Amino acid sequence: MSQTRATLAKRRADVAAMFDSVATRYDLMNSLMTFGVVERWRQDVLEAIDPRPGMKILDLAAGTGASSAPLAAAGAHVFPTDMSLGMLRVGKQRLPGLNFIAGDGLSLPYADDSFDVVTISYGLRNIEDTVGGLRELLRVTRPGGQIVIAEFSTPTNTWFRTAYGFVLNTVIPTLSKGFASNSPAYAYLTESIRAWPNQRGLADLMSQAGWQAVGWLNLTGGIVAMHRAWKAGPDPHSGE
Repeated sequence: MSQTRATLAKRRADVAAMFDSVATRYDLMNSLMTFGVVERWRQDVLEAIDPRPGMKILDLAAGTGASSAPLAAAGAHVFPTDMSLGMLRVGKQRLPGLNFIAGDGLSLPYADDSFDVVTISYGLRNIEDTVGGLRELLRVTRPGGQIVIAEFSTPTNTWFRTAYGFVLNTVIPTLSKGFASNSPAYAYLTESIRAWPNQRGLADLMSQAGWQAVGWLNLTGGIVAMHRAWKAGPDPHSGE
């Protein structure tokens, strides 16, 4: 297996190749690196989306489909989309009932105003142009529709932030050497987390992209933040 990793330039070909190389053990590493808390974060996102039968949901950076499966189970029409063909192949093997779609976050293969909800978990910071990606997600969201983003962020407590830095600098590299299919890729992971804006910074980027009523909820002390916002315009399902 090629030891491929992206850089903070986030060139799309590099990012896709890197995720191709970690696909087989990606979900295992997520669980190990977060000490299993990723499942709680996924449940928080699910509750924020509140999927219902017939709802159309875009799950961008869906990877192997772990975030998409509960949406489909709730009766929503979910479109798990990712630029990594390797991740999509693993997802299709594990969850053959999902309709995985190859797509670039800066040029999505969907029409304007297509989705009731768009969501992306731990993938926004891998898009080459953050504001461009947010605008593209806005384009495919119907008026009145919602975006839900889960992304690593900045712990709010100083002591906790220091402890988190130790995990990034020491624990994750150790785990990646023992369990990951491509250990160098996880060096990019820690670099991209450190370079990512804090909670307010991401909210400002979302507003810049055109999203309305932006807010966020800190999860596990701010290790992850869940940002939510809406597309301007009346909700066609509200009777307005």
